Amino acid sequence: MLDKAREDEIVFKTDAITKQYGVGELTVHALRGVSMQIPKGELVVLLGPSGSGKSTFLNIIGGLDQPTSGNVHFKGVTLGGMTDRELTYFRRENVGFVFQSYNLVPSLTALENVELITDIATNPMPAKEALAAVNLTERLNHFPAQLSGGEQQRVAIARAIAKRPEVLLCDEPTGALDSETGILVLEALQNVNKAFGTTTIIITHNVAIADVADRVIYFADGNVSHVEENDHPKPIRDIRW
Repeated sequence: MLDKAREDEIVFKTDAITKQYGVGELTVHALRGVSMQIPKGELVVLLGPSGSGKSTFLNIIGGLDQPTSGNVHFKGVTLGGMTDRELTYFRRENVGFVFQSYNLVPSLTALENVELITDIATNPMPAKEALAAVNLTERLNHFPAQLSGGEQQRVAIARAIAKRPEVLLCDEPTGALDSETGILVLEALQNVNKAFGTTTIIITHNVAIADVADRVIYFADGNVSHVEENDHPKPIRDIRW
C-alpha cells in the first residue's frame, strides 16, 4: 500500500479484478482478483509465464477489454462506469499502445505513419519530434519495407507517444527482435519514460529486463504473486541480456 502522500500520484488502481472466459467446466480464469496500484511516471515491468494473465491485465487497464468483476480506476475515474464512447475517448487521449506486431501502414512513410495519430490527437507533438525521440530522424521518409524490425518498432513507439499519452502500454515489444535490436527498442522506451514522464508498462518474458524497471510485478496463475521496487534501475546497456 502506498502512503497517503503518494496516493494522489496513482495512475492506475485495480480493485480485485477478475476475468473469465467460457462457462461451466470450460471456464478459464484469466485473472483471479488482481488488486494493485501503479504510480505516475514509473517504468513498470510485468513478468510471468504465458497464460499468467499479463496481457489480459494490460488490455483491461488500457480499456480494450472489461473485467468480469472488480474495478479499474484511472486517476480516480472508474473505467467500468464509462460508455463505449467514453472508453474510446479515454484510449485516444490517455493511452499509447505498442504491440509485438508493428501494425504500420506499408504504403506510408515512417513520418506519415506517425501523422496518422497527430492528425487526430487533441494536443500532439510534431511527428518529426516523436521520431527524433526514438532516434529515427534520418529514416522518417522511409517506408516500412525499407526499415529493419527494430526501426519499425521504434516508429510504432513514436506513433504511440505522438499524442502525448499519460501511459504507454507495451505487450512484448521486443518479442520478435534479436537481442541487439531489442536493446535499441528498450532504450527508446526508457528514454521516453525519462524525457516525457510517461508511465510505461512493459510485458516481457525476459527476466533480465526487470533490472531497468522502477517496479516489477510478477504474475502467476491469474494473480500477482509479488511486487518488487527497484530504487536504482539500470540503463538498458548495463543489463545482461
